[in-house]
Amino acid sequence: MFGLGKLLYVILLLINSIAVLSEDRFLARIGWSTVQQDPGFGNPDSTSIKNRLINLISAVRTLMRIPLIGINTIVIVYELILG
Repeated sequence: MFGLGKLLYVILLLINSIAVLSEDRFLARIGWSTVQQDPGFGNPDSTSIKNRLINLISAVRTLMRIPLIGINTIVIVYELILG
């Protein structure tokens, strides 16, 4: 029903969806851009959940771009050969 292979496909698709998010087109519109604006008075809360998610998205987009190309290629070839 729901095996380990399907779970790995779901994880791969989620990482792919995070990796292809455009910072200019999507993330900046909802206020999740990594470019910090002038906070005015006081320091912004760098430990908030929103800032942690922004940092996670930025890290995934930076670190996983090249490995995802290889992993996606392997999965595509596997699906083509073994269906």
